[in-house]
Amino acid sequence: MGIYAVKTTASQERTVADMIINREEPDIHAALAPDSLTSYVMVEADDHAVFDRILDEIPHANGVVQGESSIAEVEHFLSPKPDVEGIAEGDIVELIAGPFKGEKAQVQRIDEGKDQVTVELYEATVPIPVTVRGDQIRVLDSEER
Repeated sequence: MGIYAVKTTASQERTVADMIINREEPDIHAALAPDSLTSYVMVEADDHAVFDRILDEIPHANGVVQGESSIAEVEHFLSPKPDVEGIAEGDIVELIAGPFKGEKAQVQRIDEGKDQVTVELYEATVPIPVTVRGDQIRVLDSEER
């Protein structure tokens, strides 16, 4: 049993993964379409021969990359990346959700355990610390750059 990379049309990765799984082939065990991997779907199957049977019937599937991968090569796709990763204190961010959407702010404190960031709004007349989730901000300028 190995992990194979199926080449797909761009932006059709989830569709292809769903179609592969919905075929209920006994030789196919799992399909993974990570957001960070464009134009490929990772499929766990017993052998390479199963793809010869099914890929002609699945739209947007363009073939299989030769060779197989190990679980060690794809396990970084299996664990979620924290939203606050890559954010540092002092960074300039833009709030992209919530009541302060569109406002610019400076990062004051980061709570990686709760995946939250405390920011201070720039254009507020009174500096008020606001705590938001890590997925509600976008880094505009980092001190590390």
